[in-house]
Amino acid sequence: MSNVPVARNQSLIKQPSAFIPLVMSLASLAMVVLRAAIFGVVHEADEGTAAHVFQVLMVAQIPVAAYFVFKNLSRHPRQALRILALQVGVWIAAFASVYWLT
Repeated sequence: MSNVPVARNQSLIKQPSAFIPLVMSLASLAMVVLRAAIFGVVHEADEGTAAHVFQVLMVAQIPVAAYFVFKNLSRHPRQALRILALQVGVWIAAFASVYWLT
């Protein structure tokens, strides 16, 4: 099997290391919003399963995003920074939803 170079016009967002953190953040955001929509804004003394799943999803995406940065930032800086900014924005949105909805 030969090493075929990646086409210049291929988008980095199609790489798993780019879209997996986005999907994980969006899943966390959706989970918080849906929980607030179904149960309302409830302040609980004990964290439930949803809170633990949120925490795992948010922390687990850090190594994947770091891999994306180390692999692509030097090769395609402009495109990699755009995707990284998108990842950070969705990450902030997920944490903001927890702050305002719980």
